[in-house]
Amino acid sequence: MNKLVRKTLVMSIILIMALCLCACSGSGKTANCNIIPIESEIYTQEDYEEACRVVFDYFKGFTGCNMTEIRYAGDDKSEREMDVQDADEVIVLESSFDTDSKGGDGSLNPNDTYTGWQWILVRDKDGRWKHKDHGYG
Repeated sequence: MNKLVRKTLVMSIILIMALCLCACSGSGKTANCNIIPIESEIYTQEDYEEACRVVFDYFKGFTGCNMTEIRYAGDDKSEREMDVQDADEVIVLESSFDTDSKGGDGSLNPNDTYTGWQWILVRDKDGRWKHKDHGYG
């Protein structure tokens, strides 16, 4: 392969990689999120991990935001929420995340840190967790 072809190929690969990174930069990021271990009499680590995955999937829609931490809000909070939601089981998680200079999609404060952001997930017995609500409680 001659030098011009090789140089063109390398530059094309670099350009494609840069475009892929730019395309991904707008979605909410969770890759470096600190997942605080669960302490619960109700839910197992597996229940918790599945709930976190649901939150992470939903958070992808939080353009320009970076989730830094997620934790279980506690058995008391989840049990209180069970009285409100129409489901067999409810789990409440809390997260912290940072916004970019645009405030995510513009609906959040720019360059801010949100802490105690709640995620309410529900499921029927032997079902999968589903996102029900989020925000400040």
